Amino acid sequence: MQEQMSETIGRCEPVILGLDIGGTKTAVVLGDRTGCIHGRTEFATQPQRGFDATCAELLAHVDAMQRDAAAGGHSEFVVSVSIGGPLEIEAGIIRNPPNLPGWVDVPLKEILTRRIRRPVHIEHDGNAGALAEWYFGAARGARNVIFLTMGTGFGGGLILGGELYRGTTDLAGEVGHVRIADDGPLAFGKAGSWEGLCGGAGIARLAALRYPRKWNTATRTLDVAEAARAGDADALAVLDEVGRHLGRGLAILLDILNPEVIVIGSLAVRLGELVLRPAREEMQREALPGAYSACRLVPAALGERLGDVAALCAAIRALGGPLAASP
Repeated sequence: MQEQMSETIGRCEPVILGLDIGGTKTAVVLGDRTGCIHGRTEFATQPQRGFDATCAELLAHVDAMQRDAAAGGHSEFVVSVSIGGPLEIEAGIIRNPPNLPGWVDVPLKEILTRRIRRPVHIEHDGNAGALAEWYFGAARGARNVIFLTMGTGFGGGLILGGELYRGTTDLAGEVGHVRIADDGPLAFGKAGSWEGLCGGAGIARLAALRYPRKWNTATRTLDVAEAARAGDADALAVLDEVGRHLGRGLAILLDILNPEVIVIGSLAVRLGELVLRPAREEMQREALPGAYSACRLVPAALGERLGDVAALCAAIRALGGPLAASP
């Protein structure tokens, strides 16, 4: 899917070519340090094809976006990537993300630098989402922020004391790996993980596990969400369970990190209070009262723009932070 690039990118330099690489879809965007998106194209990732096929399609879209940018008089740019972990961030090596099978020890930064011949900055998608909401969304002005992706997978990003926190080996925020129940859909190689119970792929599997006569392996989370909005009792029960698992995990993070705000993207934006209401109830029940009362739980303010803006944020951070939009 190709969207037309706007005629005016503005005076912010350098232009940023952003790549949002996910397990379901991949987007290539052209933007700037104000968080504005001026051009966009998207394709289905189809990770079952393996890395080589996906990378070839990605580079074809990158080449097309470069041509569009050059035609608009913008030949100088940097590259910014948002992608799921685990990964070595500075080296730009992708270490077998669960939602990108076959991407094993992929030197993505090296590949992109050699092909595009521009500076390349790579960030974990949880960290990139945290930066996007911190720079431009619901976490502006906060010093202690937890961001959760809640997309196809389930990851996180942390802003602590006004700084992005990656951890000792770039694994901070890999909250989807945490086991929060004794059973549930398999994810990260185990049953009962937070990703298996609250990630997009896991929610559909949970519905099939709880109500096998109604849903099966072909079920999509969208199917469950649409049924819940129509008042289906089983679908509402599934999303209530998802919300309660979400809240129990969040209560642990509240007690450990004592954040000001927890921002959740993707499915929290689309499902809203169907999952956030039971999550808040569990948080209040399980967390320390002082930690709960000090923290807001909100869907991402950037909404459906979050992935595109997050794709710019590795470069925005490397360039010294965001710029104010022109009046």
